[in-house]
Amino acid sequence: MAIRQSSDTAKFREYLNAAKEVVILSGAGISAESGIPTFRGAGGFWRKYQASSLATPEAFHTSPSLVWEFYHYRREVAAKAQPNAGHLAIADYEKRNGADKKVTVITQNVDGLHKRAGTNNLIELHGNLYKTRCTKCKEVLINTDSPICEALANRGAPDANIVGSDIPIYSLPHCKKPHCGGLLRPHIVWFGEGLDSNVLEQAGNAMAGCDVCLVVGTSSVVYPAAMFAPQAAQRGAIVAEFNIEPTPATPDFHFYFEGPCGTTLPGVLSAN
Repeated sequence: MAIRQSSDTAKFREYLNAAKEVVILSGAGISAESGIPTFRGAGGFWRKYQASSLATPEAFHTSPSLVWEFYHYRREVAAKAQPNAGHLAIADYEKRNGADKKVTVITQNVDGLHKRAGTNNLIELHGNLYKTRCTKCKEVLINTDSPICEALANRGAPDANIVGSDIPIYSLPHCKKPHCGGLLRPHIVWFGEGLDSNVLEQAGNAMAGCDVCLVVGTSSVVYPAAMFAPQAAQRGAIVAEFNIEPTPATPDFHFYFEGPCGTTLPGVLSAN
């Protein structure tokens, strides 16, 4: 599309004020500012494992205890983290404008920080660290227990000298429904799995109707979310990107605000 990007805050606020439907699409960058590891790129390791190699159905089938140690670690890190100024600015914007506009937050993050910041109309594309799904009966439940089961207490440290996991499967989280007892897994969309069709439909409807879209802290390389904002721009929606550096999708967008989300978002959203 080769749009000439602008960093004109006043002009973007004009578009925000006029918009009837606003979508905020967030990714790992906003949570990184709260201390959440992104597990992407050269530093994306937990112990000696590439984190992405553990986030697969095959890894869970081969070693559910190792995968649960990884996710227990992630749950504990996220539980200690706090929503930052970017999360809070988004939640405050929704609270102040929700009566006049449809404001939807679509996040690729699984840490729950948007919800803790106060966002209500939230679509979690990739699931949530604090939800479990039974591998047998498929029931999805919220679970914020720490640890999620006794066997995981004091486990999951990212120590490269620790290899494998010796926790027996019967000691891992299991379904508590009568006559089920199936092994629980994190309710996360893993590599090789498709997004939940209902969640994808909700996100698609929000993107199709928005006048303005804010792309916040996402590299725009993970599909299908990577196509959401470029497609919105192609149909005429105003798209603004907030990132610490340009991304492959930056040329497709109308506005680009460089810097940490916790710095740029409050300045743009506070007056709207």
